[in-house]
Amino acid sequence: MRSTTAAHSARALRSQGALAVLRFVHAHPSATRADASRALGLSSGSATEITARLKAARLLDEAAPPRTGGRGRPSPVLAPHPEGPLVCVVDISHERWRVACVELGGGVLDSEQGRHSGSADVVGLLAGRVTAVHARHGRRLRAVSVSVAGTVRGTTIVQASGMGWRDVALEPLRPPGVPLLVGNDASLAGLAEARRGAGAGARAVLHLTVEVGAGGILVVDGRPVDGATGAGGEFGHMPFGDPALECPCGARGCWDLAVDGRAMARSLRRPQPRDPRTAAERIVARARTDPASREMDAVADAARALGRGMGALVNALDPDLVTLSGLAIDLAALAPDPLGEGYTAALMRYRRADPPPVRPSALGSLGTLTGAADAAFDVLLTNDGLTAWSAS
Repeated sequence: MRSTTAAHSARALRSQGALAVLRFVHAHPSATRADASRALGLSSGSATEITARLKAARLLDEAAPPRTGGRGRPSPVLAPHPEGPLVCVVDISHERWRVACVELGGGVLDSEQGRHSGSADVVGLLAGRVTAVHARHGRRLRAVSVSVAGTVRGTTIVQASGMGWRDVALEPLRPPGVPLLVGNDASLAGLAEARRGAGAGARAVLHLTVEVGAGGILVVDGRPVDGATGAGGEFGHMPFGDPALECPCGARGCWDLAVDGRAMARSLRRPQPRDPRTAAERIVARARTDPASREMDAVADAARALGRGMGALVNALDPDLVTLSGLAIDLAALAPDPLGEGYTAALMRYRRADPPPVRPSALGSLGTLTGAADAAFDVLLTNDGLTAWSAS
């Protein structure tokens, strides 16, 4: 009897636009039933009926909107159900980690973070944190989504040059019976930026970030173009740099080596820094306080190299616009002319009159967490995902 009831519930959720309403609410937190009706072309009666079924399935709820002080009784907003599905996001950067529990719509229920030494042993520590999240939320936890500063294939980090990792398996982060997704941090930040940030509303968005090296993703119609194995977007390993320089990835001439703290240190004839991100921050801070300094020259060189590679990618990928995050924002702000010179010089002639605009990130440090959560909800907000939720 129970299996028959679950099957009936799953069929009901898949019918009459229930998935469309859930996806709309996830993309537009605090939307009302009327908002969903207008956006999805539903009648008022259909929207009411679908909302009732989603509430019964513990997927959606309706809540009082924030008080505005205006007259009249405002409509309740569609909100995640207090017993609805959750995803656990694990964000591993070069020096820090973060574990967060995220609900439908992107709201963060709880979060903790810390620093790590760069050793892959941090995976064991994070496995314990994920296990605790699973114990706390039980069946509500529907996926674990990992963002990592490295090249990913499946659930394995095949290389993370900034941390010296090779072939690090992340399966220990998978609780029993819970799907595990792993993505590159720059790619996930680009996904979030295209959907919810500076690229929202554009069809094709090229996102670029500079931290230790360069990375990013092309997002088309809200979907990342991430290749056959998930390793797409490793723009930093395209040969836009000096072919005499060997990258830790094994290739020569990588763009990585021309745009980050390592490039700035070479411009200043300093030893290669152990921590390129911190070195870049110090050089940028000095350039900001003294525009006539040698540090500003190093920033300008890196900005010009960023612009050249950006132009080459625009020629190849044809985006509507380019979004920037991380150190790339500092390079664009401090050295806009060198960046613009490199960008324009690399563009094909016909593009120069109207090049894709370049915009700074609107999400900042929340980009990777937001993108990782969205990638997980993309899997959950499907027919199979709702069937599994009903069966649970």
